[in-house]
Amino acid sequence: MDRGLRETAKLWPTAERGFALVHQAADLLCNTGGSSAQAVRRRYTAHLRSLARLARQPGELQPLLLHFLKVSDSYLPGLFHCYQVPDLPRTNNALEQLFGSTRHHERRCTGRKAASPSLVLRGSVRIVAGLGSRQHSYSAEELAPTSIPQWRTLRRGLDQRRHARTLRRRFRRDSSAFLRHLEAILLKSTLPT
Repeated sequence: MDRGLRETAKLWPTAERGFALVHQAADLLCNTGGSSAQAVRRRYTAHLRSLARLARQPGELQPLLLHFLKVSDSYLPGLFHCYQVPDLPRTNNALEQLFGSTRHHERRCTGRKAASPSLVLRGSVRIVAGLGSRQHSYSAEELAPTSIPQWRTLRRGLDQRRHARTLRRRFRRDSSAFLRHLEAILLKSTLPT
């Protein structure tokens, strides 16, 4: 252990400086002061600009900073939603845990061992409804659609997904009828009219 520490002693100041910069970024994202999303974004991008200036200087810290900046840039578009939406999990792990608990409750309610097909088909609605109802009990007035055209568009999209799923089962149900139907379509399209 002592020999390892002696041999890597020259790397420690760089590592400590790099960790301090990364922890400073993490502290900005913690938002302990409860600032708005715009304020957090402004401070975080200012910190990234200062890291970019440091990354232009050659040295042992340069490749680490370039990697951090590249990863931060890829996450930047979705990084600040958690400050705008109340109770939205701040990390991917917390979000996956939230969806996993929804899937677990769905399986418990239906008695299935796997996810319900309706959760796959209507997940964009059912998951949001399930997560929202954990936080608040809604009245009938709150559940009524505010925009009928928007509600119809949503229903049409859900019905299209259900219909596409139904069409995929045709081959399994009656493969010979499905193939005869495909042959008829193919022959009809190739015959001169």
